[in-house]
Amino acid sequence: MVIRVLVVDDSAFMRKVISDLLASDPEIEVVGTARDGQDALERAAELKPDVITLDVEMPRMDGLTFLQRMMATNPRPVVMVSSLTKEGADTTLRALSLGAVDFVAKPSGSISLDMNRIREDLVGKIRMAARARPRQRAWSEQFKIEVPRVAPVPGQPPRHLVCIGCSTGGPGALHEIIPQLPGNLEAGVVIVQHMPPGFTRSLAERLNQVSSLTVKEAAEGDRLASGLVLVAPGGYHLAIEGDGRIRLTTDPPRHGVRPAVDVTLQSAAEAFGQRVLAVILTGMGFDGARGAAAVRQAGGRVIAEHESSCVIYGMPRAVIEMGVADGILPLGLVGKAIAELLGSMP
Repeated sequence: MVIRVLVVDDSAFMRKVISDLLASDPEIEVVGTARDGQDALERAAELKPDVITLDVEMPRMDGLTFLQRMMATNPRPVVMVSSLTKEGADTTLRALSLGAVDFVAKPSGSISLDMNRIREDLVGKIRMAARARPRQRAWSEQFKIEVPRVAPVPGQPPRHLVCIGCSTGGPGALHEIIPQLPGNLEAGVVIVQHMPPGFTRSLAERLNQVSSLTVKEAAEGDRLASGLVLVAPGGYHLAIEGDGRIRLTTDPPRHGVRPAVDVTLQSAAEAFGQRVLAVILTGMGFDGARGAAAVRQAGGRVIAEHESSCVIYGMPRAVIEMGVADGILPLGLVGKAIAELLGSMP
């Protein structure tokens, strides 16, 4: 099946370059281009592309505004292609939380003469995005969620540990789940999101803004605490010691990624045993399945996201097919289920 793509960029030169790169793949057809967000809304409604490549900084209507409006009315898979996604990690996270599937950075600024350097990455992410199922999002970022801040409880390791693993579509899913967790959650939380270095800190900061829990990027030697959410830093595996201390390593990637969910879950199962709740959300591949099996074998519990709400139904499917999921839930019910399951665990 040929993947039909709409290319959106305010530069005529970049529209031509990106279109040519994509058209060089026999499985991709560029069905149209747009010069700004307003033009893109009209072209997307007319052409109904399978995937949209989107720049951020554009006149009349920027990429983030376009993304927000499109996801509220006519959701389509979007891959961000912008210089700002490399230099401004927060912009990238805003786009991903609004529903963009993935991102590719222009290698040398807004007008990049060396786009051929990212051809393989771009084509691969277009193919992946064509399989995504973005959900309609009616909310607006201009209405910030006001939450009471609850300080983490220092001292002894928390009785329970929640480990959340995700990949493609994960930032949007996390922005839905983490605000649902109560400030008095009697568990430490660790998030492993497949993401390169430089972006996980921005992810943690954005989640911290909408959560009654404290969210931060994990550092070597941090300790788990009730009310504290630690995000595994890009480029490092995160392992958990028996005393609740965090250990970061640059051991070889697993499943082609670092951080890997399996590394964290397997260490959590060893350190916390039956007191671990593993949550596997949207993402491609099967990272997290072996770790979830280790958690179950140790007596812990496992939640997998239901296919109906996944942007990419890969990681949860692997967990479900292994037969280790205690619950299979759509995203909107996961936050509540975490709190309820913790109440029934030893």
